[in-house]
Amino acid sequence: MTSLAPLPQIIMEPIVRYALLEDLGRAGDITSDAIIPADCKATLALNARQAGVVAGLDLVMFAFLLVDPGISMQLRCPEGGKVSAGETIAIVSGPARSLLTAERTALNFLCKLSGIATATATLVNAVRGYNAKIVCTRKTTPGLRVLEKYAVRAGGGANHRFALDDAVLIKDNHIAIAGDIRTAIERARSAIGHMVKIEVEVDRLDQLEIALTAGVDAVLLDNMSVEDLAQAVAMVGGRAITEASGRVTRASATAIAATGVDLISVGWLTHSAPILDIGLDMPADRNCNRHLN
Repeated sequence: MTSLAPLPQIIMEPIVRYALLEDLGRAGDITSDAIIPADCKATLALNARQAGVVAGLDLVMFAFLLVDPGISMQLRCPEGGKVSAGETIAIVSGPARSLLTAERTALNFLCKLSGIATATATLVNAVRGYNAKIVCTRKTTPGLRVLEKYAVRAGGGANHRFALDDAVLIKDNHIAIAGDIRTAIERARSAIGHMVKIEVEVDRLDQLEIALTAGVDAVLLDNMSVEDLAQAVAMVGGRAITEASGRVTRASATAIAATGVDLISVGWLTHSAPILDIGLDMPADRNCNRHLN
């Protein structure tokens, strides 16, 4: 389990509130309201159906509480903790209608973020023993970037820049329009403040030499072979942070890390990681049977 600072409430609440409004539509949960008596109470279990790393429990709690402050949640697994298939993550209790109304929104957040955390942990384990850190990118779901990047941290990874104003990242299209790498770097340096770092993307070793001569803080080594990555790290010689990127998989991550790169950036962690299958299940002793006979 990682040491993980929670997301501030001011960040989480508007996202969860919007998701609930999207699901409630114009008239609320007409199914639960019609079928479940208003005074029915229930206790349900959030159960993992696959092994993985849990992320998003605060969002789950917000989803339930925004629907009904009378809902309580007892954690069986901490945020960032590992679960086995069949293990109970948390127990939620309260008005049955409200539990069912919030169920899908809560699970959407929990399954998605836990999936990202689980995928990240898989890559982190693959590079264990090497210097490389696993980092995410800006390839995120619009409006959910802060959550998805948080999930990467929950899985033991680290975050690349959050937005375009964090740092200068000179990519191939910038270089093509500017004319060459050196011109792009010089223009960037003349325009930014002294606290802003500059990274430049290169996909050939001759480009790397130009970037190093021009002076950069980091180099993004894009789609290079393992052999070229090792040579690039040797060329850099500690003068800049080295970041490998492009088609990174669980199978290739270890060999990439062995080249000595500082960072391995992986876009699919946030745009394509499969969810972790988690369900909200009714225990065998159903609290509401007396109402439903």
